[in-house]
Amino acid sequence: MEGNILILCYLIGSVTFILGLKMLSNPATARKGNLIAAAGMTIAIFGTIFLYQDEEGSKLGNYPWIFGGLVIGTVIGTLAARKVKMTAMPEMVSLFNGMGGACAALISIVEFNHLVHGAGDAGVYAADPSLLFYELNGSTLLIILLGLIIGSVSFAGSIIAWGKLNGKIKDFSFNGQHIFNLALLGIIVVLAGYMIITRPDQMILYFYVIFALSLLYGTFFVFPIGGADMPVVISLLNSFTGVAAACGGFLYDNKVMLTGGILVGAAGTLLTILMCKAMNRSLKNVLIGSFGGGTKSVASGPKDQGHYKEISLSDAAMIMSYANKVMIVPGYGLAVAQAQHICHELESMLNEKGVDVKYAIHPVAGRMPGHMNVLLAEADVSYEKLLEMENANDEFKTTDVVLILGANDVVNPAAKTDTDSPIYGMPILEVELAKNVIVNKRSMKPGYAGIENDLFFRPKTSMLFGDAKKVLQDLVSELKNV
Repeated sequence: MEGNILILCYLIGSVTFILGLKMLSNPATARKGNLIAAAGMTIAIFGTIFLYQDEEGSKLGNYPWIFGGLVIGTVIGTLAARKVKMTAMPEMVSLFNGMGGACAALISIVEFNHLVHGAGDAGVYAADPSLLFYELNGSTLLIILLGLIIGSVSFAGSIIAWGKLNGKIKDFSFNGQHIFNLALLGIIVVLAGYMIITRPDQMILYFYVIFALSLLYGTFFVFPIGGADMPVVISLLNSFTGVAAACGGFLYDNKVMLTGGILVGAAGTLLTILMCKAMNRSLKNVLIGSFGGGTKSVASGPKDQGHYKEISLSDAAMIMSYANKVMIVPGYGLAVAQAQHICHELESMLNEKGVDVKYAIHPVAGRMPGHMNVLLAEADVSYEKLLEMENANDEFKTTDVVLILGANDVVNPAAKTDTDSPIYGMPILEVELAKNVIVNKRSMKPGYAGIENDLFFRPKTSMLFGDAKKVLQDLVSELKNV
């Protein structure tokens, strides 16, 4: 009876994961979808704790340890989520993703040791533990090794990504690093294959060597990748964690763990492909190109771009106040300044004056997939006002004013015109089609791609320097007087 109820719990969990993922595809239902999936996970967890029985009919036990871990994890997760700033959301996502990879790797380590020591205590294996490895199911060993390798790579890579996003770790690369990475990966694969096929006497040593090399590979895998490619890397590492979790599901024959892992792995892979498409780059190019890595970036375009012109706050307020349509392009500068709420206030004031205001969202704006959508949703910006790149580009021709807030590479015309540019071919927001372009930046420093932006020197463009939050506050004050 209890076994049937547990199967029902797993079925409910699997269904809620699928429903939640479907609802996450729409910003209006994303919050509810997240809660539904979390509820399903809660049912699956407590069902496992109280209803699971092994082949001998024994239950889990160890309730103090289990609930102690649940309480500590819940408290830490809740406090971290409540206190995190929106600018720090990408690194928090990366950190949490890394924890998922660590869990998958630990499962593999625990189950490998359980197989070794559990069997070694009985009968013939006590005299010769190496016999265990010859009788060990090859598919079981393969799943354990896959979980170990993928989980370790995801953990180490996510931690490096977390450090790079919050500025604690700098981009690092050396000549031949990509060859070194490929060789390291090759060694890991060869060692794992050797373990599965030959079952050497030193299996335990091989296992932990693979573990150490996987951590090393995950570290050097992310080190050379620049900030502009971080959204793709985070998405890719997320898919790794999903696949590692699915390996755990296979290992335990746990349907809900398997379903959740497959969904995360598939969704992360599809999102990675879509992000690469949005940048008009292959995944291989992202992983070996070091785009946005600072030291690898090259200047693009002529050195003498000409002169840019500035616009005063009063003139900017006047132009926007008498416009019919204004498009706001948010970027990482908006997130850094925590200016999403005052941006929404500016939008509301313009709406009161009869101005149609919308937001143009580039797929790779910010530091993680959907960063700008999450940022603006926090400020209660209507989802209907958030236009994807294709829809936004259709409207720029009829737009009177484009206000760019901290975005750079995603509006750079060099992506369409300069074949020598590292971002050539990347789809961009075609803001230059609007009648007037106002760019808010702290300075004329280039973006993460490390190249000049020709847009800043065009006749239609005016620069409005300063911190995004302070500039928007002053704009709102000026609008009140118009």
